[in-house]
Amino acid sequence: MSLSDKLPQTSDRYAMMQRFRAREAWHVMKILSEFVESAEELQQVTPAVSIFGSARTPRDHPYYKQTEHIARLLSDAGFSVISGGGPGIMEAANKGAFYGKSPSVGLNIVLPHEQRPNEYQDLSLKFDHFFSRKVMFVKHAIAYVVMPGGFGTLDEMFEALTLIQTGKSRKMPIILCGRSFWGGLFEWVSNRLIGEGMINPEDINLLQLIDEPQEIVETIFRFYETRGFEALPEEREQLLNL
Repeated sequence: MSLSDKLPQTSDRYAMMQRFRAREAWHVMKILSEFVESAEELQQVTPAVSIFGSARTPRDHPYYKQTEHIARLLSDAGFSVISGGGPGIMEAANKGAFYGKSPSVGLNIVLPHEQRPNEYQDLSLKFDHFFSRKVMFVKHAIAYVVMPGGFGTLDEMFEALTLIQTGKSRKMPIILCGRSFWGGLFEWVSNRLIGEGMINPEDINLLQLIDEPQEIVETIFRFYETRGFEALPEEREQLLNL
């Protein structure tokens, strides 16, 4: 059998390409629907604070209990709490907010492992795509609280830092909770990124390292006390162009 015999004929290749294009168009529509539906649902939960952290943290771990405490304080202070909707730190964040005064929101992602929706969500949204989910975290939060976590947590944190540093997103508090966990990262950013000219020295000020739950809440209030939580006109333009 020759090579030409093994290749699809022209008509077959055309049919395959047409089927692929149809699937691709449908995929784009699914992505668009995720943005539209989630944007409509999340309009009701402002002001909101996004909390990130590991999906693998057990319920009896100090990180879990600290996250639950922080989320409860934020909820009782009038902030909706947004998490990834899964187990571990995400569950702790939703649980603390669920028993507080403000809505508990989960932006769930469909994954082949690890992710299962937790039961402490007043509003639960499902995403098939990480990038549309990440836009919603940034677009609808007025602060980030970053608990200890893995690649996903680091991804969310550095995404927010990059958007703020480049002027694509409004400035907001990005608070790392867990001095013993995050201290080494601060040193590396100072010694390597700043030391070797990869970022400006003032860029490290986009991050704050705070362990005390009540101080986290107060820090967020201080950031907005002279301007309010509503996005300013220029910030609305930034958010439209995320």
